[in-house]
Amino acid sequence: MLLRILPRAAALLMLCVQLLHASVLPAVSSYEFTAYRMQQYAVQQEKHGCRGAIVQAEARSADEPVLTRRCVIMKLPDFTVERYLEALRQSAAAVLLLLPKNMSAVPQDIIQTFMVSESEALLKDTIMPVYVTLEDEQLLYMYEEVKHAAASRTSSILVRVFRSMVTATVFQILVSNTSPIKPITDNTIITLEGVLPGAGEDAPTIVITAHYDSYGLTPWLSYGADSNGSGVTILLELVRLFQKLYSNPHSQPLYHLLFSLTGGGKYNFLGTKRFIEENMDHAETSLLHDNVAFVLCLDTLANGDDMFLHVSRPPKPGTPQHAFVQHLEQVVSSRFPWVRFGMVHKKINLGESTVSWEHERYAMRRIPGFTLSHLEDPKAELRGWNDNSILNAYSTRFSQLHVDLRKMKRNAIVIAESLARFMYNLSDKGSPKDIQVFKGQMEFQDSRMSSLMSFLTSIPRATQLDKDPKHAILVNTLEHELRYYLHQVHRHTFRQDKRDPELTFFDQMEQPMMMYRIKPAAFDLFLGGCIAAYLAIVYYAIEVGRHSQFTLVYIDCPFSNKPCHWIQKSAFSQRGY
Repeated sequence: MLLRILPRAAALLMLCVQLLHASVLPAVSSYEFTAYRMQQYAVQQEKHGCRGAIVQAEARSADEPVLTRRCVIMKLPDFTVERYLEALRQSAAAVLLLLPKNMSAVPQDIIQTFMVSESEALLKDTIMPVYVTLEDEQLLYMYEEVKHAAASRTSSILVRVFRSMVTATVFQILVSNTSPIKPITDNTIITLEGVLPGAGEDAPTIVITAHYDSYGLTPWLSYGADSNGSGVTILLELVRLFQKLYSNPHSQPLYHLLFSLTGGGKYNFLGTKRFIEENMDHAETSLLHDNVAFVLCLDTLANGDDMFLHVSRPPKPGTPQHAFVQHLEQVVSSRFPWVRFGMVHKKINLGESTVSWEHERYAMRRIPGFTLSHLEDPKAELRGWNDNSILNAYSTRFSQLHVDLRKMKRNAIVIAESLARFMYNLSDKGSPKDIQVFKGQMEFQDSRMSSLMSFLTSIPRATQLDKDPKHAILVNTLEHELRYYLHQVHRHTFRQDKRDPELTFFDQMEQPMMMYRIKPAAFDLFLGGCIAAYLAIVYYAIEVGRHSQFTLVYIDCPFSNKPCHWIQKSAFSQRGY
């Protein structure tokens, strides 16, 4: 009986070990994916963002009580201000954020909470590496495993010990690139400009500008729909429509229209600063040298029922700026009475190292200007999560949150009609409701505006991606669009002073990351115990069989028709053989 039981017990033990080992490892043991590091840059030697890149740590859920020297895995709902600050406080090794590929199922409150947290993270300078990647099957499995492990911490100690020994899986996150982070000082900022010449030799100039770059937690995922894809889209439509007016000698206004698309807007509007310096200080002939009526900057105009005109000083009566503001108010009140229009006055503080709006760069050179936006306070939390977010994208889901094409078109109509009434002096010709310039063949095209927005948000437009081929496609397409309608189109490429750069970026923003699945040390002990038990059973079976009093003897029975067989020696003796 014992001889029968021992082999079966050994086989059953080995089968259990195999099943346990296989059941907890249904996927690959190692997996490589691409992760994008959080912003890191310095503006005038002031550091911002994440200064760490190397990761070699065990993955843990944000629900774990101890995060020290662990890589904290978070999904979109997990990334809150409290949890991010807790990871910083406990000196976590890193944070890895998993973004869903399909955002349609994510509730709006979760998206807004994430954007607030993202804005808070961008304000802090940290050594802790922060990475963002897109969800997939392997990463979601890892997330569920570490989440389940955190939930089991509340179980009894025996359950936790057994799970750790038998079923637990440990995930190691590794960034194999161990080279130090290096500054990039040869980056470029590109600004485009083009002109619609007005009638007359000494015509004053109206500048219409918008910055085309975007900003977010990580450069590679910054698509910037409302900020500032909306401003660029409206500017390009204004270019197309006003070109029709300027191409006809009978409707050519007495103003030059200078359009510019500037880079570096998210970094203290450095592209605008360099553009002004080149035109004011170095160029012998420039429209900025001449009589500038005003500069109109377009920023975040694709949402809301508010329209605010941000100024550095209130326009004085009798000036072109004051007249244009009056036209804006008349168009809004006459055609869109539900829109709240207001003027926001913010003085320029020369002691501050940063500016809030693009027109402030012109104001510093005593060029009158203002910025139109649906945002009232440049430092409000709303601008933080609406402007500087990797979720500021254009899609079916986000059209309600960030981009409303109807409201963007409405804002474009307000701007165009106000400009036309100002340049043609239509105040005495009738109300804005009675006299509409942009209708019929001069109407804004929904399909074109949608196509422009889709193109702009299909390419990450962060300034530090200037060497990426997609960024070159972006700039070339914008330049081609301006050349098709405008005259004297120029591309200005501004390079940093390597000895004293105003803006410094850093490398290793896109990293290959490895996920390793390993068993804990307790599992090795358990497996070793099972193997030792198996060997002990086999050894015991052999020893028992060797010293048994029963010896098997082979018998050939000549007196029987039965086949030859083995019998026990004791039975052989009893039969008298």
